[in-house]
Amino acid sequence: MRFPEWPRLGVDLGGTKIEIAALDERGAFLLRERCPTPQGDYAATLRAVAALVTGAGKQVGLGVLALGVGIPGSLSPLDGRVRNANSTALNGRPLKEDLQTLLGRPVRVENDANCLALSEATDGAGAGFDVVFAAILGTGVGAGVAVRGQVLRGCNGVAGEWGHNPLPLITPEELARAACWCGRAGCIESWLSGTGLARDHADITGQALDAQAIAAAARTGDAPAQASLARYAQRLARALAGVINLLDPSVIVLGGGMSNIAELYEQVPRLWAPHIFSDSVRTLLRPARHGDSSGVRGAAWLGARHFPSPVYGRGAKPFNP
Repeated sequence: MRFPEWPRLGVDLGGTKIEIAALDERGAFLLRERCPTPQGDYAATLRAVAALVTGAGKQVGLGVLALGVGIPGSLSPLDGRVRNANSTALNGRPLKEDLQTLLGRPVRVENDANCLALSEATDGAGAGFDVVFAAILGTGVGAGVAVRGQVLRGCNGVAGEWGHNPLPLITPEELARAACWCGRAGCIESWLSGTGLARDHADITGQALDAQAIAAAARTGDAPAQASLARYAQRLARALAGVINLLDPSVIVLGGGMSNIAELYEQVPRLWAPHIFSDSVRTLLRPARHGDSSGVRGAAWLGARHFPSPVYGRGAKPFNP
């Protein structure tokens, strides 16, 4: 099917919201709208996406554009069905095929952290860098990798799946307190998500505060909040040091709610240095330039006719989600 390259249309299918955006050739928004994600209802989720696409078409005359969709999971190279999504209603579903049938247009599906990496490598905080590692630190933790402006997927389709690796140098006390929804213990997500910071603070202090409230309290001089934020920064530094030792990215871009804590950008590079096997560390740590727009912008870039092929591991069979 032949379809125009502009505008570019993307959907960010998140656990709590679905967002659609159309970008012009300069990367400017022509349209951006959101609706709540139906909870636990796959069919209703499909209808919600279809309604957004139909409404967008009426507003900006989209025609039969390719649609890029970012999801909090990935498509299995075995059967193309969704796997590993913390929005569990998507798991095991042929999302790409169902959306193409429902919408009558080409659909490209990608992990939401890969969309963040693509967005920031294209025209964001990682633009112009060869290797960009982009981490989402929000309700969950995910990450994606872009190499020379292309998504690195790997032969198993799990490149960048950082959140469900063990926290490096984890202590016995940390391991005992870090059960993860995935069934493992000690996952990076258990400690570096916003809910992980809130749980750690509650365990130590007995105070039920969310992550942003903890950061705000730390700025007022609240000693327990400062200690909780310091533990978080130290754990983030350990986790990112492992990324640098393995991947050696030029820039690490943070997205998600935790990326708004400005203190991390000064503290973490200072703390990661002792764990990095180099006599100097030039890797930059930056917030996502496009903030919470990066996910949907990356999804929109997926819809381009000339979107470059993902980078696969050697020996992998190309799989086009």
